[in-house]
Amino acid sequence: MADRSFLTWPFFEARHRELADALDLWAAEKLSGVDHADTDAACRSLVAMLGDGGWLQHSGAPAGQSLDVRSLCLIRETLARYDGLADFVFAMQGLGTGAISLFGTAEQQADWLPLTRSGQAISAFALTEPQSGSDVASSTMTAATDGNGFVLDGRKTWISNGGIADVYTVFARTGEGPGAKGLSAFVVPADTPGLIVEERLQVMAPHPLATLHFDGVKVPGSALIGERGKGFGIAMSVLDVFRSTVAAAALGFARRALDEAISRVTSRKVQGAPLSDLQMVQGHIADMAVDIDASALLIYRAAWAKDSGAARVTREAAMAKLFATDHAQSVIDKAVQLHGGDGVRHGQMVESLYREIRALRIYEGASDVQRVVIARQTLGGR
Repeated sequence: MADRSFLTWPFFEARHRELADALDLWAAEKLSGVDHADTDAACRSLVAMLGDGGWLQHSGAPAGQSLDVRSLCLIRETLARYDGLADFVFAMQGLGTGAISLFGTAEQQADWLPLTRSGQAISAFALTEPQSGSDVASSTMTAATDGNGFVLDGRKTWISNGGIADVYTVFARTGEGPGAKGLSAFVVPADTPGLIVEERLQVMAPHPLATLHFDGVKVPGSALIGERGKGFGIAMSVLDVFRSTVAAAALGFARRALDEAISRVTSRKVQGAPLSDLQMVQGHIADMAVDIDASALLIYRAAWAKDSGAARVTREAAMAKLFATDHAQSVIDKAVQLHGGDGVRHGQMVESLYREIRALRIYEGASDVQRVVIARQTLGGR
């Protein structure tokens, strides 16, 4: 059983503790036998399960309210402890419609949020391009004015839920200015003519990913999210909210790795005594516990600050993501080491965690990008 004492920290209210306890019970019952053999089918099944359980209600803010980041982090941490793909699908329901939740019109919210929050529709966030990666301001996909609407042309890649999503939030250049000043955001249903799934991408921990080709995709003016030319700010605001939740998912993976390691070293014997009697092993367990608590403190500080009304938590979220993802990698590596040969055996939990954690140090802002963000925020604040 993962440590729960952190729920008594002053970052949380009673409702957060109730949420964490209820989800833990649900996940223990529902997520133990999910079949991952067909990744697309597993994702669709998990979206439906999370919708039926009511957990996706937290992925989009009710009308007139903001997203509760502490709840998002607690949900991702808990789901990640039980099933990495369950965490993935929850995260994408939130990220995919984050711009609609925060900046969308009443019509856009009414059209899509009830569907994504109930698990009836799958959403995706289409920001990354083949040549731009973390440099969003260099995006080249265009959205040309066409009467009262727009025509989208270009490619997006590494798009989570690409190929299975029902709706995409797409960022394209409308030309109000150079770089970051000329991007806008759009709601694009997956069945819009000209939207082509060009390639499905295979990765070490199977997730539905794709390269999308927008070939003369026509959308009405009502597809615009927020104002023209404000797309970069919209994207950064959404990532500002969800970056802390990536750190929380890493924390969930790390907690599970520590649980698995403790089980291993207390049950495995060497020369008649459990591994846990060895001081070297105790040192590894201590380091893992410290990394986990330090990560949790950074994550829930960032989430609490955002929920308390901070306009931006760029520095806090970047610190949380950098530290939690990098140190979760270290925690999981130690768990693999403590399992010996079984640690690299396919089908073992720690082997699965080892594959799951690596991508979190890349997506939604790679670790080195987070270092740049933190340095600039720190230097600029002096």
